[in-house]
Amino acid sequence: MEDIERDLDKPVVEAGIAAKTSVIVRVGMLDLAAGTGSYRVRQMMHRIAYPLGVHVRADVNLTDIEASCTDGKNRNTEVVDLPTTGVNTERIWLLEHFADWFSVNLGHSAVYHSRGLKVSDTLVEHLDVRDASQLSAEASKEERRAAKHPEANSPANANAQDGMADADLPMQPTSASTAQERLDEIARQQRQDSTDPIAEQINAHAHDSHNTPDDRNPHASHDPQHAENSGDNDPISRAAATGSLKHDTKRGIKPPREYAKHFEHHTNPINPAHPDFHPITVRQAHERLDLIEHRKPLYSPEFAGFASAIACASFVFLLGGGLYDMIAAFVGAGIGHWLRRKLFAKHLNQFFVTFVAVFVAALACTGTLRLIGFYDPIALAHDTAYIGAMLFVIPGFPLITGGLDIAKIDFPSGIQRLTYALSIILMATLAGWAVARIVFLNPQGFEPQGLSTAVTGVLRFIFAFIGVWGFSVMFNSPQRMCLVAASIGAITDTLRLEIQDLLSVPPEAATFIGAFLAGLLAAGWRSSVRHGWLPPHLGYPRICLTVPSIVIMVPGMYMYRAMFYLGQFDTQNALDWAFRAFMVIICLPVGLAMARVVTDRSWRYDI
Repeated sequence: MEDIERDLDKPVVEAGIAAKTSVIVRVGMLDLAAGTGSYRVRQMMHRIAYPLGVHVRADVNLTDIEASCTDGKNRNTEVVDLPTTGVNTERIWLLEHFADWFSVNLGHSAVYHSRGLKVSDTLVEHLDVRDASQLSAEASKEERRAAKHPEANSPANANAQDGMADADLPMQPTSASTAQERLDEIARQQRQDSTDPIAEQINAHAHDSHNTPDDRNPHASHDPQHAENSGDNDPISRAAATGSLKHDTKRGIKPPREYAKHFEHHTNPINPAHPDFHPITVRQAHERLDLIEHRKPLYSPEFAGFASAIACASFVFLLGGGLYDMIAAFVGAGIGHWLRRKLFAKHLNQFFVTFVAVFVAALACTGTLRLIGFYDPIALAHDTAYIGAMLFVIPGFPLITGGLDIAKIDFPSGIQRLTYALSIILMATLAGWAVARIVFLNPQGFEPQGLSTAVTGVLRFIFAFIGVWGFSVMFNSPQRMCLVAASIGAITDTLRLEIQDLLSVPPEAATFIGAFLAGLLAAGWRSSVRHGWLPPHLGYPRICLTVPSIVIMVPGMYMYRAMFYLGQFDTQNALDWAFRAFMVIICLPVGLAMARVVTDRSWRYDI
């Protein structure tokens, strides 16, 4: 601890191994606490370690990380334990921007937000803003406006831009005080790179780089005349404008083989030759991580309860329920998730909270149907609606990320996540079974909806969109992220249900197709952002889009019915429904993993 405190005000690249490790491991801890899988936690830790010249070996489990970091001279091991786990997609998204901001500030490449470096810089510098999504949209709009009006970079504005260098141009650390000293410093670095084995491997992989000049520097002009007339007589600016700083182009190429699997895309930092740079310190890095860690949830318990209510009501329609079933599920799920948020705020045990919330939700749902029964007695026959009211506790993230971890040969973490998810499911189904026994319910499925094929298809699309939006809100996603995930979910879940009904495709195969398509659509969305077809502030992590879009495919009805029959000691029906649920569940991560294999070379090859 003393080593870290001693280096708090040092530039992070000059700090000791203990201080560097504290930043690397803390980023991994925050990512793990947000609910992402161990493979993404390692990826994030490598992205922070790489520009620091540190190699990381980390064992990541459900609630703990043991990481050993070495810089070639010293080694440091740090272990962190989390008291619990949860889901926070906003934090996952902000950590992506932090990693790009951190890397670019150290003179290295951005990974995910290649065309929106200003977005990352603005977000990380203003993490105290409540609506980070709106802030990123405004930064993206400003960046696009600047790209459309290059006269903003004219000689008349040169002095103003120089005055804003610290705020707008994150640069690599330098001790140069003049332009010529900076050029000499770059030349020395080039000579060092020529004997550096990592740099040699970077050059060996140069032919794999697909970066265009726009990818490397979105603000640079490719018109030689423009470069000559820019009015800047600084040799560094001229060298950057003509592309003669070849050292910078190396930064845009993929890392060597041992790092390649951790990165999807690279681009050059913004003007890394600028001499006016104040490197970030260890304290500054931790202050920004403090802001990310202590951000309050985007939504109040009341609004989250409303999102849960409409998500579960939509879920009930997709399962075949009618209007009364949807109304009852709306009331039950809304009350249940509101209570769940309130109890979690008191840091109570997750399994206890799950049991209590589901028990209350099922009772509220059943009570609502009894009240409706005073006006329409047919509502008393709806014995299955309460299953829909308890679906807000479905552990979609650990179910999916556990399967993806296993696909990456990380069995300890994958098995832990799946065990945790099954434990939550067990507590929820036990609570639902207890309510069924108390009020004498006998769920046998929903009555036929009696709708035409065309109307059913349209309503499925609408309610799939609403349902995925609701689950995204429950995962603390910003509204723009919610809408993107809802669009993907509406397409994939409607397709899944339609091919089941119209083409008689087995539910397991239809689920695989839906999950596979969700993965492809999320990859296409990210690719569109990277290529500039979509604004950079919409570049969300794929895991934040795919999991909410397919969590509505989790067979909650199958799992509950398995527990219901088990409680009646009807083992044959219990096993039948349990295996149906198992087959559908495993198709979800398999479909996403196959989509990653198709679209991501780091998943396609074991390197």
